[in-house]
Amino acid sequence: MSATTSDTQALAGELMTVTAGIRRRVRRQLRQVLPGQPLPAAQVDLLIVVEAEPGIGVAAAARALHLADNSVSALVNSLASAQLLRRETDPADRRAARLYLTPAARSWMARYRQTRAELVGQALDQVGPADRETIERALPALRRLLEAL
Repeated sequence: MSATTSDTQALAGELMTVTAGIRRRVRRQLRQVLPGQPLPAAQVDLLIVVEAEPGIGVAAAARALHLADNSVSALVNSLASAQLLRRETDPADRRAARLYLTPAARSWMARYRQTRAELVGQALDQVGPADRETIERALPALRRLLEAL
């Protein structure tokens, strides 16, 4: 049985509504329980990119985040001022910078991930074993969808 275009579009819309809602609620709860000044989502996203690829340049980070170079430069400046990101001059191109997490950022990211896992884990415990199993079985398909995007 094949899905119609309208069925696929309805599924896509519902998927985006639910996943955006989950992300928004988790971010809100994290702001309440994590110590210190909360970081905007864009800054967290940049830290995740730099953590995954230490030494990434601003332009490459901008491509990874689908943002303009100047937007990422502003994020870099904010995170560097907060001592969460370190810029080093690229030895191959003195005009370019390489980005690295600071020890404070690595510590913050560990707390962020741990707290996020605890919050979502508590919610998973509340939805019951059948729903939890369904969510778990859906993860490989959701990863493939992410790769397709």
